[in-house]
Amino acid sequence: MNRFWIPLGIFAALVVVFGVSLKRAPEKMLVASALIGKPAPEYVMPDLLQPNATVDSATYKGKWVLLNVWGTWCVECRAEHAELLAIQRGGLVSVVGLNYKDDDDAARQWLQELGNPYAAVGVDKEGRVAIDFGVYGAPESFLINPQGVVVHKVVGVVTPELWQTKLLPLVEGKSS
Repeated sequence: MNRFWIPLGIFAALVVVFGVSLKRAPEKMLVASALIGKPAPEYVMPDLLQPNATVDSATYKGKWVLLNVWGTWCVECRAEHAELLAIQRGGLVSVVGLNYKDDDDAARQWLQELGNPYAAVGVDKEGRVAIDFGVYGAPESFLINPQGVVVHKVVGVVTPELWQTKLLPLVEGKSS
């Protein structure tokens, strides 16, 4: 009987140690992407808020864009929502939402209740656009420069600190 419990106990302890380490690792929010330094994938998606309209990447050429992948099912998406509102109010970047594998009515209700930080919200029910960007969950955000090149990828919540120390300096040209 002890031969069963000892390995199980060791395995459980390792799971806890690795889980805590991953949760606390500050670099988990900054994940290298094959897209960094390359043109962002082009997209045309149905618009969540305007029936019979589309959200087209061509609209944002010449502007800084923070493409934010989110869903109402995503707990961390709620945690970053206030910061996305603040970023949009700042006016330095257009925050574009990619509503990922979500229910349209639930997404509209979410934005009505919490406020809408997005210049536009594209619907990606099947995750095809997300695949083009290499998304594997939500939230994820891509900072795209006016030339249409991905300059940074964030996996996880865009926090005020992350915006101020990593993303904003890129937008303002104070970081390479």
